[in-house]
Amino acid sequence: MAAAAGEDSIERKLYTLLQEARPSESALRAAAEAADAVSELIKKVPAQQATPAAARGFVRDLGLASEKLEFTFRPPEVVQVAGSLAAGTVARPDVAADLLVRLPKECFHEKDFLNHRYHAKRCLYLCVIEKNLRSSKKIHKISWSTFQDESRKPVLHVYPATEIAELPGFYVRIIPTAASLFTVSKLNLSTRNNVRAYTKDGINVPTPKYNSSILEDMFLEENAEFICSTFADWKALQEASILLKVWARQRTSIYAHDGLNGHLISAILTFLAIDSGGSIINRSMTTRQIFRVFMNFLANSKGWARGLVIQPMKKRTVTKEDIANFLKIFDVAICDVSGHVNLAFRMTKSAFSELQDEASCTLHCLDKCRDGGFEEVFMTKVDVCAKFDSCLRINLKGNSKVTSLGFCVDDESWRILEKDVQSLLQQGLTDRTKMIRVLWRSTPSEWNIMDGLSEFGSSPLLVGVMISSLEKSFRLVDIGPNPENRDEAAKFRKFWGEKAELRRFKDGNIAESIVWESEPWEKHTIIKRIADYVLMKHLSLENEDLTHVVDQLDFCLLVNGKDPVSSSGALLEAFDTLAKQLRLLDDIPLKISTVQPLDSAFRHTSLEGSGNWPLDPVAMEKTKSAFLLKIGESLEDRGMYVSPSEDEVNVLASGYSFLIKIFHERCLLLEKRAGDGSTQIAPSEDKVLFMRSQHSSMVNGLHGRYQMYGPVVRLAKRWISAHMFSSFISEEAVELVVAYLFLKPFPFQVPSSRVVGFLRFLRLLSSFDWTFSPMVIDINNDFNLKDEKEINENFMLSRKSYEQNPHDIERAMFLATSYDKASEAWTKHSPSKPVLKRMATYAKSSAELLTNLILNGQSGQYTWECLFRTPMSNYDAVVLLHQEKLCHPHHVLFPAETPNGKLVIWGKPSKDFHPYMPLSKGAVKSLHDARDKLLCTFPNTFKLWYGSVGGDAVGLTWENPKKRGREDADETMLEPTSILKEVGDVGKGLVRGVYLLKAPKLR
Repeated sequence: MAAAAGEDSIERKLYTLLQEARPSESALRAAAEAADAVSELIKKVPAQQATPAAARGFVRDLGLASEKLEFTFRPPEVVQVAGSLAAGTVARPDVAADLLVRLPKECFHEKDFLNHRYHAKRCLYLCVIEKNLRSSKKIHKISWSTFQDESRKPVLHVYPATEIAELPGFYVRIIPTAASLFTVSKLNLSTRNNVRAYTKDGINVPTPKYNSSILEDMFLEENAEFICSTFADWKALQEASILLKVWARQRTSIYAHDGLNGHLISAILTFLAIDSGGSIINRSMTTRQIFRVFMNFLANSKGWARGLVIQPMKKRTVTKEDIANFLKIFDVAICDVSGHVNLAFRMTKSAFSELQDEASCTLHCLDKCRDGGFEEVFMTKVDVCAKFDSCLRINLKGNSKVTSLGFCVDDESWRILEKDVQSLLQQGLTDRTKMIRVLWRSTPSEWNIMDGLSEFGSSPLLVGVMISSLEKSFRLVDIGPNPENRDEAAKFRKFWGEKAELRRFKDGNIAESIVWESEPWEKHTIIKRIADYVLMKHLSLENEDLTHVVDQLDFCLLVNGKDPVSSSGALLEAFDTLAKQLRLLDDIPLKISTVQPLDSAFRHTSLEGSGNWPLDPVAMEKTKSAFLLKIGESLEDRGMYVSPSEDEVNVLASGYSFLIKIFHERCLLLEKRAGDGSTQIAPSEDKVLFMRSQHSSMVNGLHGRYQMYGPVVRLAKRWISAHMFSSFISEEAVELVVAYLFLKPFPFQVPSSRVVGFLRFLRLLSSFDWTFSPMVIDINNDFNLKDEKEINENFMLSRKSYEQNPHDIERAMFLATSYDKASEAWTKHSPSKPVLKRMATYAKSSAELLTNLILNGQSGQYTWECLFRTPMSNYDAVVLLHQEKLCHPHHVLFPAETPNGKLVIWGKPSKDFHPYMPLSKGAVKSLHDARDKLLCTFPNTFKLWYGSVGGDAVGLTWENPKKRGREDADETMLEPTSILKEVGDVGKGLVRGVYLLKAPKLR
C-alpha cells in the first residue's frame, strides 16, 4: 500500500511538472502563428544586393577580402518551422520557435565552401533579412546570436510585437540551411582541407570541424524532418523529451555548447526509438520509463564506444568504417540520418564524461531518494558553483595565445584555448582531481554584427575542478620520472620549469619531483597553487588574470593569520591533563571512570554508574551538587584555579577554561518511569547531557569520515553568528544541518571544499521544506521502516497545530536523529517559524551573493566580506558593545557600524560589567543562569538577536504587545527609550551605545 501511494505521489508530481513546463495548446498555437508571420515577412523580402559593408567587422575577422563576397539576394527557397515547436517538445521557460531558412543556390559559387566564404555569405544573407524585418510593425526587436555558440554561424532572434502572455521572452530564431549547396565529397572530414591557412609544419591538414560546420547546415532540414516524424503522435516520447530538457537545464555545465542541447536530446531519443537503436524505446512505455531508459543508456551503454547511427536499418548507408572514422576524428559520434554529419562533433571528451557521471547520479537518485528522486533530479539546480569543489576564472581577453591563433581556422580560438587549459590542468593536477570541466561562453550577450568577433571571449573562461580525494589533493610532493628515463624526465622538467627538482626519497628512490610546502591549515590551497603556476607559465598569464575560488572565505576562520584548529594539539593535551586529574581523584565518594568532551571544542563530562545514587530526583540533584563542590575542592587542592557552582565547575587548566558537569544514566530511568505514570520526572538537564554525549560521538564519527565537514560547520556557525541568529539556533542544530549535506549530498557528490559546502548549506537552509518535511540525519544509514514510521508520526504530531495557527509551529525546524527521533534536543522551542523564515531569507540572499562572487568576482560594494555583514536596519534597536570587553575580541570580523537611529544611552568600557554579577537577590549559579536572568529582566519586551562568535552588537526587535496586557503595551509604545536606557544600565561597562531605530507599534 505504501509503495503504491509513493508511486501515485511521484506520478502526480511529474504530471504537475509537465503541466508547468509544457505550454498550453493556445500558447503553442500563438507561437506557431508568430513563427508563420515572421516566415511570411521573410518570403516577401525583395531581391537586392547583399554587400559586405553590412557586416564589415564579421567579414574582416573571418580574414576575407570583401570584393569576393557581394551577391544578389534572392528570397529563400523554403522557410519552415522546426525544432521543439514542430516536434511537440517545447519546454518552458526558454521558449523559441526555430525557423529554418534555406539559402538559394544562386547566391553562392561552387567553391564558396573554401576559406569561410560560405559563412560570410550566410551572415550577409541574414543581414538583408534583418534590415527588412526591422521596418515591420509586427516586429518588436531583433538581436544577433550564434548557433550552438559557434561564432562563425550567426542566427537572428526575432521578437514579435505581440507578446504571448504565457510565454514571456518568446522569440523566433532564424537559422539558415544549405541543402544541396555543395558537393559532399568536397567536405570529406578525413582528407579535405578547406581553410588554406590551416597548416602543420607548412603542410595543409584536414579541417574536420570546419567541414562539419557546413555539413551540419546542409542536412539540418533532413534531420529535423526525420526527428519530427519520429516524435509525431507519440505523447510519452514528447513528454520524456520535455523532462530531459528540464533535467539538463538544471545542470548548467552539461547543457552547454560542447555538451548536451535540445537537438541532441531529440536525436538520441530518436536513435533509441528506431530499429537501428534496437528499438530500446517502444510505444508501450510510459514517460517515466523512457526517461529512465535514456539515463541508463547515457550512463552505461557500450554503444557509445561503437558510435550511434540514426538511420533505419533498411535504409542504412553508413558502414562500420564510416563510423570508425567519426570516432577517430571526434570524441563522440552520433551519425545523422544522411550518414554524412556527426551531430556530436562539438562534444568534448570531458563534457561526455561529465554527462555520463550526471546520468549515473540521476539513476541513483531515482532508486534511492525519496519520491523517486523528484526533488534531486528535476528541482535542484546543479550549477558549476555548487557542483565543483573549486572554480577558476581565467581572463584571456587580449591574451597573446588567443590573438595569435586567429578567430577561426579549423576550430575557433575559444575552443582551442578550452582544450589547452584542459590539457594543462590535467597534466599539472594529475590524480588530485576526479573531473576538470573547462567552459567558455564566448558569445557576448549583446552582439552587433558590425563589431565582428572582437567582443567574443570577453567574459572569463570558467573551470570547475572536482577533487578525487582529500588525501591526494593535500599531497605535498608529486613524484615524477626516474632521471634514467631521459625523455620522460626532460618532458617533466620542461613542463614544470624551475619547480622541478631531483630528490632522493627515504626508500632510496631518486626521481624528479615537485614540492608544495604548506602549513597544515593551508593544504586546501595546494590545488590552487598548482593550477595558477601551470597556467601562468604556459599561457603567459599574470596573477591578476586568475581567480581561483578556494580560500576566499578563510579570513573568517583565521585568528592572527592561523587557523585555531591547527593548535588543537595543545587543547587535547590540556584536556588529557584535566581528565587524568579527575580520574585520579580519590577523596570523592565515587570514582570517575570516564571523562568525555562534549562541546564543539570539548563539551562536558560523563561519570561511571553506581548503585549508590538516590532514587529521589531532588536528592539526586543535591548529590550532584555536592559532588561538584567536592570535585572543585579536590582540583583546587591540586593547584588548579576553580570556580564552582551548584550546577557546574569552571576549571582553568593549561590556558584553557573547562566547564565540568555531572551526568548519570539513572536520570534517564527516572524519566522513563515518569512516562509510566510516576510523578518522578528526571531533570531535563540530564537528558540534554545524554543527548549531547550521543551527539558528540556522532559528530566525531562524521568528522572522521568527512575531513571537510569541520571547516564547513565552522563557516556555517560563523554565518549564523554574523547575522545574529545565535540566540535562536544551537550549535548542535547547525552541525546536524551540515551533516545532512554530507550524508545526503544528491544530486551532488559529497563536498570536498569549504566554499562549495558552505554554499550548499546556505541553499539547503533557504530551500528545505521545513513546514512539511522532517530533516532526517541518519549517520549510519541504518534507519529501518519502524524508525522512519516513528519519526514521521512524531513529525505529524508536531504539525497538529498548523491548521489552527500556521505561523506558530513547535519544532519549526524538525531535526530527527538516532538519539532524538522527536527533535526535542536542539530545536524543540527555537527557532520559531518567523525566525526560521527570516533565517531562510538571509540564507537565500547570501547564497545568491556567493554564487555571483564565484562566477563574476567582487564588484563595488559586493565583496566576500559582505557574506558576513548583516544590515542593522532590520532591527528595532541596536546595542553596540565595547570590543575590548568581549571574551574573544580578536574574533570580531568587522566592528559594528553606528546604526542610523537615535542614540539613547552611551557608556565607556569599565570593569563594572561581569557576567556573573547578581542581577537580583541571590547569587548567580552559572553562566547560563546569568544569561537567563539578564533576559528575564525584560520579559516579553523584545527579542534578543546576537552573534556568539565575534559579535560586538546586539539587535532588538519589539515583541508583539498583544502578548502582554493593554496597559503595558501602551506604556511600551510611549516609553521605548526608558526600556533601552535600562538595557544600557544592565550592561554598564560593556555597552558602547544603545540606538533606537523603530518605536514599537500596537498590532
